[in-house]
Amino acid sequence: MSPMTPARVTGTPGRTRVLIVGGGITGLAAAHRLRERLGPDAEIIVAEQAMRLGGKIHTVDFAGRPVETGAESLLAARPEAIGLAEAVGLGDAIVYPSDAKPALSLGGELLDFPAGHMMGIPGDPADVAAVANAKERPDNGLPILEPGADMSVGELVRSRLGDEVLDRLVAPMLGGVYAGDVDRLSVRAVMPQLADALERHARLTDAVNEIKRPTPAGAAGDAAPRTGAASPRLQNTSEGPRKPVFATIDGGLERLVTATSATARAEIRLGMTVRELRQTPYGWEVIAGPVPDPIKIKADAVILAVPASPAAVLLRDVEPQAAAVLSGVAYASVALAAFAFDRLDLPERSGFLTPASEGKTVKAATFASKKWPHLGRRRQIVRVSMGRLGEEALLQYDDATLAKTALRELGEHLGMRLPDPVEQRVDRWGGALPQYAPGHVARVAAAREALGAHRNIAIAGAAVDGVGIAACIASGQRAADTIAASVTPANRT
Repeated sequence: MSPMTPARVTGTPGRTRVLIVGGGITGLAAAHRLRERLGPDAEIIVAEQAMRLGGKIHTVDFAGRPVETGAESLLAARPEAIGLAEAVGLGDAIVYPSDAKPALSLGGELLDFPAGHMMGIPGDPADVAAVANAKERPDNGLPILEPGADMSVGELVRSRLGDEVLDRLVAPMLGGVYAGDVDRLSVRAVMPQLADALERHARLTDAVNEIKRPTPAGAAGDAAPRTGAASPRLQNTSEGPRKPVFATIDGGLERLVTATSATARAEIRLGMTVRELRQTPYGWEVIAGPVPDPIKIKADAVILAVPASPAAVLLRDVEPQAAAVLSGVAYASVALAAFAFDRLDLPERSGFLTPASEGKTVKAATFASKKWPHLGRRRQIVRVSMGRLGEEALLQYDDATLAKTALRELGEHLGMRLPDPVEQRVDRWGGALPQYAPGHVARVAAAREALGAHRNIAIAGAAVDGVGIAACIASGQRAADTIAASVTPANRT
């Protein structure tokens, strides 16, 4: 898709116009929902700073196969991503992973990642006895969390099940999703269902087991897709068939981006940086484009679907409280390396995770050809993830150094000397993964309440509502519903 030539947006009098800042899957999902809600005559503009749509979704041709360089999968346990794929005509292209199970790399061995857990937290300490010494601590009979209260994942798990469960199971799982520090990640933001259950239970395992029980509507918890990690599943030990937790699109996730954009029939403006946001008597005025020759876009409503820092800048003069909340969201960076091998005898696993205590740069790997049958097995494709919060210097190494490190450590994890790959690539995602400190959910709610004093503006995306494609789609749809319920055409001159 080529960028449009910047020009003053004039529009048609009497037609509702909504500007969406950000062309990732959040912004595109918002545009799609707005088209459904506002009808064919609404003007929907998507302004994207980059020269492509999709944000963290980027599919490339690698070793003759469509391989993801960013987000790898959809969370099928939630309805939003699968529902959007079906709505934009990709229902027949949805594919699911094989039955290959993930592993835990400990001491140079690949061990079975235990079943019966939620994000590494077991429903029964005996379930994880093979890899971690877990013994539930005595409780005081009171619910672990008071209504609305929050705490860090590290504090919760360490105090209830001990260090080994945290370090060997929970931290690697969350490291694959957030590249974060478990002692700085909010339970309520990272595992909202668990937080709700903790308000009813004095024992952590009881709360986990409540979530694992099947629900009437077949709903499941929200676990974000990994960016280059193995995919341990949210296990359910109840009877009956298990619905796959993850899915992807045959041909690559970028097909979801393209199809959503086409179905939304929005005006896409690539290479457009939105620099200033002003509230006016008629709605909103946005200053965008190059500094020497900016343009003005007038709109009835605005949805900000960009990372926290640019959203905070745009809101600084509009609503300082919301801007302060967003500016306080930290981000972690990751590097992903992909390798294709002609001949490599990989174990029948979907991949592995490893604790930080193992001292490796490589924190996770996905054996893509084992995990995703639709990729075929003519060549073995492996994706490797590197980088945790505070390790941003890692991204400063050149591609050759990162690939060499990844390849060497991958061999150490697998206990073999790897052959030279026939193809390799390195992708850096600086500031890719937001970190939700305890209290994040309450702070975002307060920010939205403050923004409620201003007509027809909404915030959405991973910065506020969770990482993962499904969470971002849900966030964009929620913002679109909010705008669609209140927007009215404005007088324009």
